[in-house]
Amino acid sequence: MEIIKDYRDHMGLRHSFNELAGRTFGLDFENWYQNGFWGDAYNPYSVVENGRVVANVSVNRTDFLFDGTMRHYLQLGTVMTDQAYRHRGYIRSLMERIAADYEGRAEGIYLFANDSVLDFYPRFGFKKSKEFLHSLSLQGVGTCAFRPLAMDCPAAWERLGEAAEHSVFRGRLDLVGNKGLLFFYITGFMQENVYYHAPSHTYIVAERQGDRLLLHNVFSGRLTELSQVLELLGGDIRQVTLGFTPADGTACQITELREEDCTLFVRGDSLGILEREKLRIPSLAHA
Repeated sequence: MEIIKDYRDHMGLRHSFNELAGRTFGLDFENWYQNGFWGDAYNPYSVVENGRVVANVSVNRTDFLFDGTMRHYLQLGTVMTDQAYRHRGYIRSLMERIAADYEGRAEGIYLFANDSVLDFYPRFGFKKSKEFLHSLSLQGVGTCAFRPLAMDCPAAWERLGEAAEHSVFRGRLDLVGNKGLLFFYITGFMQENVYYHAPSHTYIVAERQGDRLLLHNVFSGRLTELSQVLELLGGDIRQVTLGFTPADGTACQITELREEDCTLFVRGDSLGILEREKLRIPSLAHA
């Protein structure tokens, strides 16, 4: 058994990783790589046999600003084993290697698990954690001031990336310094979910269903308050669910976040802030 990491530029191993991810999760990271967004923050640790990736646990370094203080975490994802190589302890070996490599370099580790493996991750010291959902009812008037913005070319990606990097709008738990994770969504299945308000140089990433809006995130050069953003939505939106924890949640209805076939597991006392402070991992920070 050989464990290999840091191989994103090795075409053969990268393609083998993509093939296994496709068979397991229906994922393909090749466009993300070719578009230049697979950076150093995302690092697959893979068991390789005869030149093929047969098991994997990926590490995604995620730094968050929490109430103005930086927190350094690791998110694990793309946990998978080729069916022909299961029950050999490969995931345990990968977990142990990751723990050794990152000892003292992260304040906590977390991952999202589907229902079929809820008994698996406690073996590695993980425990379930609650997250909390913030939502608001609106009574706006007029028409929406945001306009759809196609995310189908490098120039558009560059402008959004600069807006995200220099945004003055912040959530209470805000992902920073990981543009690649944001653009995994924006260059993939969320290309048509970006909207722009030119006067305030504000981008939102959102999904609309009738008079309800899932507001994943806000990147603004001028607006600092959530209320300023909501005022621009007009009168057609009556309910907004936030994909992040707002800096000021006093006007929000706060409920426990429950997602089908998705459970958050954490390791490390630092991540206890999620339950204590009624936070959520931002929806665009899921690896």
